[in-house]
Amino acid sequence: MLTGIELMNELVDELNELKLSTMAATLDDLYHKPGFLEMDRLTLIAELIGPQFQEKVSTTLKNRLTAAHLKGSPEELSECIDSDKREYLPSGITDVLSSLDFIERGYNLCILGESDAGKSYLAKAIGIKACNRYNVGYFHSEELLESMVALKEQDYDKYARKMKKYLKWDLIILDDFLLHTITDEREIKILFELLEKRNEQHRSTIVCSQRDPDSWKAMILNDEVSANSIMKRATKHYTIKINIR
Repeated sequence: MLTGIELMNELVDELNELKLSTMAATLDDLYHKPGFLEMDRLTLIAELIGPQFQEKVSTTLKNRLTAAHLKGSPEELSECIDSDKREYLPSGITDVLSSLDFIERGYNLCILGESDAGKSYLAKAIGIKACNRYNVGYFHSEELLESMVALKEQDYDKYARKMKKYLKWDLIILDDFLLHTITDEREIKILFELLEKRNEQHRSTIVCSQRDPDSWKAMILNDEVSANSIMKRATKHYTIKINIR
């Protein structure tokens, strides 16, 4: 039976074989420190698991930020507070949203404000924080719709798989929502399908728009029914208005 350094080396090799390299390095480091044999069992377990767990958390966050197209974004939710530059209405709404409970409930969020009011900043800040717990996707609305129309025309099976992926994400952010008038019926149908199915599956969607929802109908031509449905779903739960002072 192996003992001492031979046993420790075998354990390190086995941990590396299990792809637990951080835990293996931690064990090797602890073993060569004074007092290793006097450590109680729970403390030893905590010392071994802690670094490996934190590495897993860090890797998961990094992967989620990359998948969300938010990697490297500097936005901080703590910065989204009333100041001499801007006001968030209703009062205290950013504190409510910072808990991310709205994502757990599958609620939608509509962020309104003129150009450079900070809509994208707030949406990205929420998305970055959400990546600690959820799968997130950030998109410019027009680019998403145009790419989905093209994909649907070229290969419907790929389109269906892509739509299924979008429906699985816990949070999707649609920036520059209805920035320009939608005249393509295909884009209207895809937008309606995305919002409708995400609503049915209790998946959260954030839309950022310069335009008041009352004017959205005029931005979606030739389909008043879809326009009404899109407006109702996008503004169903929370609406934030950012005013520049």
